[in-house]
Formats: sequence, C-alpha cells, structure tokens
Amino acid sequence: TRAVRRIVFLVAGAALAWAFFLAYSPMPPLGSVPSRYGDTVNAITVPERHITDAVTAVNFDIRGFDTLGEEFILFTSVLGTVLLMRRQKDEPAGDHEDKAPGRVIPRVSDAIRVTSLALVPVTVLFGLYIVTHGQVSPGGGFQGGVILASAPVLVYLCAEYKEFRSLLPLRLVAVAECIGAAAYILVGGLGLVLGGIFLQNVLPLGQNGSITGGGIVALIDLGVGMEVGGGLSLALLVYLEELVEEKEE
Repeated sequence: TRAVRRIVFLVAGAALAWAFFLAYSPMPPLGSVPSRYGDTVNAITVPERHITDAVTAVNFDIRGFDTLGEEFILFTSVLGTVLLMRRQKDEPAGDHEDKAPGRVIPRVSDAIRVTSLALVPVTVLFGLYIVTHGQVSPGGGFQGGVILASAPVLVYLCAEYKEFRSLLPLRLVAVAECIGAAAYILVGGLGLVLGGIFLQNVLPLGQNGSITGGGIVALIDLGVGMEVGGGLSLALLVYLEELVEEKEE
C-alpha cells in the first residue's frame, strides 16, 4: 500500500543518509590532499621515468595495464556502433526523411567552406602536437586522438560527401584503428619478448622535458592517438554513409 511504501522509503532514506554522514564526516577539509599516491607519483615521475607530465606517467606507465583496458573499451564501443549502424544491402530504407512541408535545406555557405578548409591543417597539426607531447605537457593519445578526429568533420563541411570519402576511405580508417589498438599490446609485449614483464620499459628513457622521454610511453601515445582518432572517424564515416545512401534512395 501507499503507507507501507512510504515507510519503507523513509527507513531506507534515513539509513542512506546515516551512511553518507559516516562516510563523509571523517574526510579532510576541502582542498587538502592527504593521499600518499600523488606524492609518490610526483617523486618518481621525473627522476625514474623522465616524464614531466604526471598524468601521462600514471596512464601509460605506472598503471599502464589498466589504461590498456580503457582503450579497448573505446575500441569495443566503436565496433558495436559500427555493427548497429551499418546498412545491410537487403534492408529497406527507414522512415527518416524530413516531412516538414516547404522545408529547403540550405547549401553550405562559402564562408563555412573556406573557414573549415583553413582549420583542417591547423587541427591536424595541433592534434599531432598533443599526441606526441603527452609525456612533456598535458595531453597524450586520448586527447590528441579526439582532436585529430575533428579534422574529418571539417573536411566534410568544406567538401562534398564523395570527395570526403575519397580523402578518407572507410577501409583505411578501420585498418588504422586496428593498428593503433594492437600497437599498445605489441609495445607492451616487447618486455615479455626480451625476458621481462608486460609493459616493461625496454627503450632508453630519453631526456627530461623532451618528446623522447619515458621510453615506450611515446610509442604507446602514438598508438592510442591513432586508435582514438581512427575509431571516432570510423563511427562518423559509417553514420554519413548510411545517411547519404538513404537520402539518395
């Protein structure tokens, strides 16, 4: 009954509120960092890893095996998206057309085309910079890969779909994503091949503050950037392919 549900809710809410109070009451004041993990990371990142960005050192070295799982979460998500969105040859076209009477889709303006065309090389260059300098400054393969994936969107805005597909073949993007995902395992496996452990740093650490710092971390960053950029671009290509084919039908 309503009365019983109200009683159950009040009892459960009171228990939850008491649990939150017990959990949060002994916490330190806002802004304090009592954890020793951050101090340890800051203490070993530069002298032992030759990496000046602590976040990259944590992601691809100190807990690099966990990051491998995170990368394949993205890989699996893109794979599932592609499988769900792909158009079967015998599949009838869906009812997704715009039914608004008198609606006219305007053509892309010249200003958008010129601006997008000018931003493409800048975006690619900035994305590559973020990917390759993750061990020096904030950034890395995940952030740079997202920036690189925005370049195909700009290409689509400044060109027609056919030119867009010719510049960015679907099979090539899929292969690039797979190579980027496999690179993490292959680089990490070098340690096993040489008699060590998985993700063991088997390359020279390089200089502090340089893109060669961190040994294998630079290679992992490149692979992650290729996987993230390729995966997001692949999802975009599959979506546009289905949308354009449906409009043509």
